[in-house]
Amino acid sequence: MKAISRQLILAGLTVIGTIIACSNVKNDTTTTRYNTLKTPQKPAAQPTSDAFNKYWYAGEAELTSFELEQARYGEIHKGKAVLVYVTEDFNPEKQVKADQRRDNNVPILKLNATKKFYTGVYPYSVMTSTFYPVANNQHAIKVTSSMQEWCGHVFTQLNNRDIFDVESYSYFESESDQKFSLDKVILEDELWTQLRINPSQLPVGSQQIVPAFETLRMKHIPLKTYEATATLTNSDSISTYTINYPKLNRKLEISFNSSFPYDILGWTETASSGFGNSAKIMVTKATKIKQLKSPYWSKNSVKDSVLRKKLAL
Repeated sequence: MKAISRQLILAGLTVIGTIIACSNVKNDTTTTRYNTLKTPQKPAAQPTSDAFNKYWYAGEAELTSFELEQARYGEIHKGKAVLVYVTEDFNPEKQVKADQRRDNNVPILKLNATKKFYTGVYPYSVMTSTFYPVANNQHAIKVTSSMQEWCGHVFTQLNNRDIFDVESYSYFESESDQKFSLDKVILEDELWTQLRINPSQLPVGSQQIVPAFETLRMKHIPLKTYEATATLTNSDSISTYTINYPKLNRKLEISFNSSFPYDILGWTETASSGFGNSAKIMVTKATKIKQLKSPYWSKNSVKDSVLRKKLAL
């Protein structure tokens, strides 16, 4: 009788163990749940320099316009890109811009990266927002990305909590509503902001990186890590940060000033464009037009449209 009871207990434990194991796996059409690791303790916050504080806490955003040559559907399409960098306080609990001062607010450097271009008769509008801590001691706290065109729109949001929580929405059936998680890794989108804080600390060598959300959407590939090699090349005036993804046949090169405030001068993305037999390697290119500092959120009257002319938009 005791032997039978012991067997029943062991069998019950096996079933419970199986249930627990299965509950830790989330399957969906994009990716499977990675093993959850214990979140490591954050490194100490890195102090900001007087030059950084003077430049980024002057009550203005940095606006930079770019001529855009966007590869899409196997052709180059003309357009404009704008990078908007600005500091703000971030509510780490709700993971949104803070409405008021709190002791636990996190100072962040936010990048709103936008693109607008036309493919034939219909327009594309792309925007990615990255919220990166000024302390430069953890991954981006939040990244959101959206894309609109006449076929529909798509949206992705990543929240940095104990792990990365991701929500993804699309009008494509194969990419429709999804919620999943993955362990914390390097995000290509956060590197554009880390670069502006301290480019010497950009990751180099062999890395596991989640490509830009915009790229994942345009290429319809899973949101997960991919093998990459990153290099940083410095000169007296211009530095270049390069990320090469061998399995994706994609290379991104970002050019920026070697001295503070490390402003971005342009970038190129070499990758396959088009689908099926018509796909070919093409180069997307962005070249700096103009840069200005402005509290743009208060420049919303008709007379302020002159600022768009200054940016050649």
